[in-house]
Amino acid sequence: MDTLAITKFEKLFSTPVFRFNLADSAALNRDLLAEGARLRSTSDGVDKSNRGGWHSAGNLFENEAACIQCLKSEALIAVDTASRKIGAKADLDALDVKLFAWMNANPPGGFNAPHTHPGAHWSGVYYVAQPEVDEGSSGKIEFLDPRSDLPSWRLLKAPPFNAKKAIRPMPGEMILFPSYLVHWVYPNEAPEERVTIAFNATYRKQRKAAAK
Repeated sequence: MDTLAITKFEKLFSTPVFRFNLADSAALNRDLLAEGARLRSTSDGVDKSNRGGWHSAGNLFENEAACIQCLKSEALIAVDTASRKIGAKADLDALDVKLFAWMNANPPGGFNAPHTHPGAHWSGVYYVAQPEVDEGSSGKIEFLDPRSDLPSWRLLKAPPFNAKKAIRPMPGEMILFPSYLVHWVYPNEAPEERVTIAFNATYRKQRKAAAK
């Protein structure tokens, strides 16, 4: 006869990661690639976490191209959806959301070193071009467990305590994750470029209108 019964099970301090698919993304991606080519013809970009690739300068979402503004709108929807899904108690409609975006183009061998995005709430990546590979880690983004003092838990091989998690999103897919989460991108092992648009989303209190 059983004498012990589970009365409750909950996951504490988990890290939410969302994946979204944009419908009919092929045309959008073609336009984004064309706009990216135009930007690259006028700018050498900047050096951030990119290694051997191109990183656009400034805030990409300030670009008025229709494809960029379309993606910005989708990013805002994703951020709002994720914040509500995790049970945010704040009045999200009373907060401003600042978005800052940039384009990454990783040629063969290009990758992004481990990093976080300090000061933001959510970080996202939209996949414009993702070369297909039969095997290996090319094209994967990997997240590292932010918790410390867990080596002993690795012995149990339980998924909640894995040290890292790698995924390979497809073109037209957007991933969203807390900006504190350490992540990096594996070297591109394909002959084609891997192109993504990354962004940070930061909530802020709305500024009060100046008194007349």
